Amino acid sequence: MANALVSVQIIPKTKNGEDTIPYVDAAIEVIAQSGVKYEVNPLETTMEGDLPVLLSIIEKMNTRMTERGCESIISQVKVFHKPDGASMYELTEKYR
Repeated sequence: MANALVSVQIIPKTKNGEDTIPYVDAAIEVIAQSGVKYEVNPLETTMEGDLPVLLSIIEKMNTRMTERGCESIISQVKVFHKPDGASMYELTEKYR
């Protein structure tokens, strides 16, 4: 069972001021390839899983940005950790 929710907003700095959306898409692809449950929202993406796994995905997202030539990356991260189980659905079901 998942024990954490992690929301991440990645803000890459490109060399020539290019549009960052293709870079963000590449970062989201890292999440998709990981196999964890995730939800893309307008300003951040939320993942559900075990905390160490989710944090390693963020590291891989940053690595992908440097591989694409980004000079620097800001990753804004929010963590909800609940050892006995964390669920995106449970936290938001009253709003659906």
